[in-house]
Amino acid sequence: MRRKLKAKPKIEADYLYDSERVTKFVNYVMQEGKKATARKVVYAALNEIKEKTKNENPLEIFETALKNTGPMMEVRSRRVGGANYQVPREVRPERRQFLSMKWIIDAARHKKGKPMAEKLAEEIIAASNNEGEAIKKRENMHKMAEANKAFAHFAW
Repeated sequence: MRRKLKAKPKIEADYLYDSERVTKFVNYVMQEGKKATARKVVYAALNEIKEKTKNENPLEIFETALKNTGPMMEVRSRRVGGANYQVPREVRPERRQFLSMKWIIDAARHKKGKPMAEKLAEEIIAASNNEGEAIKKRENMHKMAEANKAFAHFAW
């Protein structure tokens, strides 16, 4: 018998943009418990987006970027009769959001020579235009799922 699902703590919306997603994003950017630093970086990136795109609301671009980079399908390893198969599965909405944010942050961290806020802003703008490293990552994941469609009957 399965155990009860754990009640997830409610995440409070951030004070500047009144968005739970921005709070989550700050938490993912945070390293070594330095939330104030992470908050500065994310807010600076959103201000940078505001300036570069001449858009009053950088949250729209941020939301578009998250929507564009979120994968629909992923492959999970499944062992059947001594062989490992990559079984394509649909991605749950929470995981889709997590992967989307993670890929954007990772892409920004791997760039060199600029402050993190600037790199993050560039990556978010690129993702909202269906470009950039995070979009490539999503495309690769979809290609893997498409290539392994034959093993979909192993899904559990």
